[in-house]
Amino acid sequence: MSKFSKALLFVLLLLFIDQAIKFWIKTNMILGDEFSVLGDWFHIHFIENKGMAFGIELGGDYGKLALSLFRIMAVLGIIWYLFQISRNGSANETIISISFILAGAIGNIVDSAFYGIIFDSSYKQVASFLPESGGYSKFLHGAVVDMFYFPIINGVYPESIPYIGGKTFQFFRPVFNFADASITTGVIMIILFRKKFVHE
Repeated sequence: MSKFSKALLFVLLLLFIDQAIKFWIKTNMILGDEFSVLGDWFHIHFIENKGMAFGIELGGDYGKLALSLFRIMAVLGIIWYLFQISRNGSANETIISISFILAGAIGNIVDSAFYGIIFDSSYKQVASFLPESGGYSKFLHGAVVDMFYFPIINGVYPESIPYIGGKTFQFFRPVFNFADASITTGVIMIILFRKKFVHE
């Protein structure tokens, strides 16, 4: 089996895990529901993200469509790059890191492309899969499902710090999903093995 075929199988495995988690969340939780996994510092907290990382959105339907199309173009570029580095005999660390990024990118594209069609709304109800009345949105206009929440540290900024002194802070505030974690893992691997990337 070629390196590229192995990389695609790895991508499919990561994608399956991502979508299985999201499917369970959509069909078992109401938007805003939360439960503790490990004490106070790891929760499953269901939110939906209509935009990019950290909830940044582009304006209106056209902004959402542009974001979805950009994601698709980026994935096609990553697939081409993964094929090239696999064919050229790049190091396994390089191939694995790009595979992580590709799987995460595809995972979030699936949400934005199809979840608006195959699920109804999760607002004040548990969503139904393939509802008779239709989905909550149209193709390429769905929201990405996020659920991992790590409020590890809660504190107050010292009064001596200008502007933010006395205000509360939390680490880690953003809620993310398995696809986001895959992309982050790939980026961290690139940083750790940057010498091999530069050499190649």
